[in-house]
Amino acid sequence: MRTAVDRLPAQFFTGILADVAAARQAAGPPVVDLGRGNPDLPPPPHAIRALQDAAAQTATPAVHGYPPFAGLPALRAAIAERYAADHGVTLDPDREVAVVPGTKTGIMLVTLATAAPGQTVLLPDPGYPDYHSAVALAAARTVPLPLPDSAGFQPDFEAVAAEHPALVVLNYPSNPCAVAEHPGTFEVAVAYARDRGAVLLNDLAYGALAFDAPARSVLAVDGARDVAVELWSASKIYGMAGWRVGFLVGRADVVARVQTLIDHTTAGVFAAVQHGLLAALGGPQDSVDAARETYRRRRDALVGVLRDAGAQITAPEGTFYAWWRLPDGLDAATLLREHRVAVAPGAGFGARGAGWARLSLATGDDDLREGARRLAAALAVTS
Repeated sequence: MRTAVDRLPAQFFTGILADVAAARQAAGPPVVDLGRGNPDLPPPPHAIRALQDAAAQTATPAVHGYPPFAGLPALRAAIAERYAADHGVTLDPDREVAVVPGTKTGIMLVTLATAAPGQTVLLPDPGYPDYHSAVALAAARTVPLPLPDSAGFQPDFEAVAAEHPALVVLNYPSNPCAVAEHPGTFEVAVAYARDRGAVLLNDLAYGALAFDAPARSVLAVDGARDVAVELWSASKIYGMAGWRVGFLVGRADVVARVQTLIDHTTAGVFAAVQHGLLAALGGPQDSVDAARETYRRRRDALVGVLRDAGAQITAPEGTFYAWWRLPDGLDAATLLREHRVAVAPGAGFGARGAGWARLSLATGDDDLREGARRLAAALAVTS
């Protein structure tokens, strides 16, 4: 009998890291890594101070003892306040907010809470590879939800009209496609989920990193609360990827089921981390604005160099990635081996990602400039 571990796919990002490590051992110029999604900008100073102050509290077990499984009430209230301020969405912090140990873990928990073995889960194609890990853990069945490039990487629900999924997963702003939700996309998704009795999950990990207009919460759509939940991450917004904390918000019964899984598995998030995030949520948001502008500037620099070299590339609408259809004769392996620049091969993001590459803007300006220069040189060789 196959266990849950046996069902898991190969870990895509572990493979990328291994390839980069091997390339660094080979002779040649230093490798420029544009393949990772690890934010290079630090958390806001007031959040770090709050974390430090909390960690220094040793007189009682309040911080270093087991945290409340459901998270600090003040933190749940803070995310509700942030949603109201950013999205105009009113949340009940006791019923519609769960503190999760990172959005990636949240993806696993939502899938386990909503999809029984053998049931269908619709996953965006192209989409974040670890969604497939969640479906494997649930012993559910994956059906690709096409995101055609001709439609701006918005979901084609007509292509899955015959399906009756337990869970539908969206991710806007999109990793890897670097597009925002276009007007009407969430309305169509909510209607599709309602018609089929499905749960709709939007992964809002990059919500504050939409460049042209603020990213919407799916919960802002009329009727969404009946079908939808949303994951929110501190990793990209506040540079807290290593802190492993985020939120699930929305449909109360799904939030409760995820909370039950947390009670039985992770038993909450370190209280000092929660205090740090509480400070980030309630404090000035200028670091978020500064991060967005940094990634916007890097986007413009990278896209400008590639376009000057003859590349056909669309400027990202959000996230800290660019999504590039590689020209004939060029692939990720060749870029790493011959030009010493790492990118994430698009095939790892689904069948519709074949022939594409994801380029990360989450690297220092000097490395990004050098990486762009090498990509331009690679284009010159293939032209």
